[in-house]
Amino acid sequence: MIRLVAALLLLLGAGPLFAQATGSRELLNEANGTGINPRYLLQDPNGRSVTSEDFRGRFQLISFGYTYCPDICPTTLVEMAEILKQLGDDASRVQAIFISVDPERDTGKVLKTYTEFFDPRILGLTGSPALTRHAADNFKMRYAKVHEPGTPADRYAVDHSAGLILLGPDGAFVKKFAFATPVENITDQMKNFIKNY
Repeated sequence: MIRLVAALLLLLGAGPLFAQATGSRELLNEANGTGINPRYLLQDPNGRSVTSEDFRGRFQLISFGYTYCPDICPTTLVEMAEILKQLGDDASRVQAIFISVDPERDTGKVLKTYTEFFDPRILGLTGSPALTRHAADNFKMRYAKVHEPGTPADRYAVDHSAGLILLGPDGAFVKKFAFATPVENITDQMKNFIKNY
């Protein structure tokens, strides 16, 4: 049964979300948001403390990644920017957030330059390794450094979960969109949530 559900989810485009998962039960929980604690304490590009409570009254569209990411993160941020564009006036009710899982290299200045390239409305957040790990664990997002043999210590990739997480104006978890979910699909669902929440 688990294999059938996992195969169905793969056919529906959720494959990359599950690429780094370890157990079938965890995979299913990740897909439907079971166990997500939508809380974080991080820093904005100016070093100001930011929590999930700072955006009460607005939806939060959250992605985890890092600025050195070669493909998934740029793709996700292009899609996030397009979602904001397609939302039109409703975008004012959404805070788009990119949380770095590479706090050692992603300083506030680096994050600000990176996120503003895609859309100035996307807020980059970083923090200490401990606070970053805590935020990722709360959202059930996995990440780990990957070193190629023989490379310097600061030359590494970060293997991480993908997808977008939507929180409601009350800060509660609403939905997790798998990586590669069509932008139009996400936008339509978000418009519906904004209208009816």
